[in-house]
Amino acid sequence: MNGNLFTTIEAAIADPARPFLHADGRKTLSYGDMLETSARYANLLASLGVKPGDRVAVQTDKHVDSVWFYLGCLRAGAVYLPLNPAYTPAEVSYFADDAEPGLVVCEPGSLATLRSTLGAAVSRIETLDAAGTGTLQQLVRDMPATFNTVVAGPDDLAAILYTSGTTGRSKGAMITHENLRSNAMSLVESWRFSAGDVLLHALPIFHTHGLFVAINTVMLSGASMIYLPKFDIDAVMAALPRATTMMGVPTFYTRLLADNRFDRAAASHMRLFVSGSAPLSAETHRGFTARTGHAILERYGMTETNMITSNPYDGERRPGAVGFALPGITVRIADPETGTPLPQGEVGVIEIEGPNVFSGYWRMPEKTEQEFRPDGFFITGDLGYVDPEGYFTISGRAKDLIISGGFNVYPAEVENALDALQSIGESAVIGLPHADFGEAVTAVVTARPGRTVDESAIRGELESVLAKFKIPKRVLVKDALPRNAMGKIQKNALREEFAGLYTV
Repeated sequence: MNGNLFTTIEAAIADPARPFLHADGRKTLSYGDMLETSARYANLLASLGVKPGDRVAVQTDKHVDSVWFYLGCLRAGAVYLPLNPAYTPAEVSYFADDAEPGLVVCEPGSLATLRSTLGAAVSRIETLDAAGTGTLQQLVRDMPATFNTVVAGPDDLAAILYTSGTTGRSKGAMITHENLRSNAMSLVESWRFSAGDVLLHALPIFHTHGLFVAINTVMLSGASMIYLPKFDIDAVMAALPRATTMMGVPTFYTRLLADNRFDRAAASHMRLFVSGSAPLSAETHRGFTARTGHAILERYGMTETNMITSNPYDGERRPGAVGFALPGITVRIADPETGTPLPQGEVGVIEIEGPNVFSGYWRMPEKTEQEFRPDGFFITGDLGYVDPEGYFTISGRAKDLIISGGFNVYPAEVENALDALQSIGESAVIGLPHADFGEAVTAVVTARPGRTVDESAIRGELESVLAKFKIPKRVLVKDALPRNAMGKIQKNALREEFAGLYTV
């Protein structure tokens, strides 16, 4: 039996004429269109010398051909490596050096810069764009519209997704075909997706949420999606009447609540709103229910595992909680040091086991070993507890992660960039409450002797080395950073000191 995820997708298509994707300015595209165009891209990849197991790095904006190309990579047995379009050439260079992709795909406007930056590290760079003028789009038209999907084992890699580490060095999470298949099937069941659903898709597609959770779940249920290039409130409000479901980050829901057009009538026909990628505040949850009558379904997942828990479809969707373990997944709360399971109500590290758990970090066996218990449970690094009714609640993040607008930011990476600047003595990067982004990346710094810190200039200097979402929204200057008796910077004290920075 072929364990390739796309084989499961093909088997789920009851009628190729059914609509699959609605995009502004284009005719509705069917599942048959998806089969033909993904076959053309799979044939193109083979013609370019991409073999099963080869990595293909993709840094493009969100457009329709990005979906076809992702599916073509699955069919060809290539390992899909999505990169945030906001990453700088220097950041892309790190990923290319680490993953050694056989092919890099970018927007036409980035081609010259990436060729110069990557040099001989990458043998081939091609382009895709929304207008259909990319080099791959020119070549794909002459490719056959049929392709025998490459045979893959369930443990073969389908994707590598990079996630930052506390040291600032990004790690490539190796995601298998079975990781993706099992998780999408679980979500179809748990969230009651069917061929009658229309998903409003306004998420980016360079990470787990928009790419795997949304698109794979749609395809394995035979549903369709309204495919928006980004979250734009006017576009979302215009598309909402045609949708039945929506997946979003908390920022989406705070922006909907801030718009007077979004009321009970606007949401009355909707079946389900799902939130993830960052904690949804209980205030937003309750405000949304009061406005619309809908309780947002919050779930919990991460790059290495896809989705782990979910509030119930039937039953109470509890504000502030992330629900129960998904079918086939075991979740436990353990002592962070020993791994000993803790009793109900005690806060500990969240550990999981199941077919959704990644196979390890790319070319980092020692780090992989550190993140798994001897009995096979993955140590998420997130802290949480189980309440008497069995709901899991996330109470903190042991790994100091900041989640801003649904994007993961690790302080060490930003601190390394700040400390390299001539005016900075030392820095501490923290996340502070923000009504729109959930958490705002904030830097607290000291000046080097004889120098002054110009906040605007600092942020400008960071633009060439950090993606926009990683750049601190504020750079605050202190004479000295607070330290404990061991000399470690006390970030908790800084969070307390500046807690109201964005709320006043």
